Amino acid sequence: MAVELYSFKEIEKIRRACSVVVEVLESLAKAIRPGMSAYELDMLAREEAKKRGAKPAFLNYKPPFSNEPFPASLCVSINEAVVHGLPKKEQVIKEGDIVSLDFGAYVEGYAGDSAITVAVGQVSKEKELLMKATKEALEEAVKVCVPGNWVSDIVEAIYRVAKKYGFYPLKNLGGHGIGRKVHEEPFIPNHPDTLRQEKKDYKLRQGMVLAIEPMLAVGTDEISHDGDRWTVITADRSPSAHYEYVVAVTKQGPIVLTEYRDG
Repeated sequence: MAVELYSFKEIEKIRRACSVVVEVLESLAKAIRPGMSAYELDMLAREEAKKRGAKPAFLNYKPPFSNEPFPASLCVSINEAVVHGLPKKEQVIKEGDIVSLDFGAYVEGYAGDSAITVAVGQVSKEKELLMKATKEALEEAVKVCVPGNWVSDIVEAIYRVAKKYGFYPLKNLGGHGIGRKVHEEPFIPNHPDTLRQEKKDYKLRQGMVLAIEPMLAVGTDEISHDGDRWTVITADRSPSAHYEYVVAVTKQGPIVLTEYRDG
C-alpha cells in the first residue's frame, strides 16, 4: 500500500479531528480517579466524542492483526499493559497506577489519534521517570520529522532516549500513517530490531502525516498478551508508558496536530 500525501487543506481537516481527540483525552485525564473502572472511562469517551459530533475510530474497527472488531472506543492500558487495553467493568483503577489512554476519532471523513499516560494519585519515582522518558522520546522523534529524513531516524530518536534513561522501547509495536483512515502506511516501529525485521524504511516527504507513539517499559523490550485477545502487556509485567502525537511532515518543519494545553 502506498504512503498517502496530504495537502495543507487536508492537514487542517486532520487537525480538526486531532483537536477533538485531544479534548476527549483531556476530559478523561481530569475524570480518572481511584475506584473508577476502565469501562466507565470508555463510556465517558463515547459521550465526549458524541458531544463534539465525532465518531470513535476504534469502536468496531477490525485491525489487520485481529479476526474480530475491537468492541470499545477507548484503549485503557494499566501499568504493565502497553496498548490495546480492553476496558473491562471488573478492571478497577487504583491509587499509584499509571494508565495509558489511547483514543481515535473521525470528523468529516478524516481521522485523529492520540495517547497519553496518566498518573493516578501518587505514583512511584520509577513510574514518574518512565512517563518523563516516554514523553521525551516522543518530543525527540517529532524533531526529526522533516522531508529528506527517514522513518529509521524516528526509530533511532526513540531508541536513543529510552537508552539514556535505562528503559526499553518495545518490539513489534509502533506508530503509523494517518489521514482518511486511522491506520495507514508507513509503520513506524519503536525498536530498531523491528525495523530491521520489517525490512521497510521510508523517506519522509512533504504531506506525510504520522502518528508517532513510543511505548517504553521498565524491564524488557519483549511483549506478551493477557489472554483477552486484545491487551498487550510487557513480557516481564514491568510498568509501561505510552504517548502519541500526530505530526505533519512539511518543508517548514514538523507540525504537531495534537496540541495539549499543558504542553
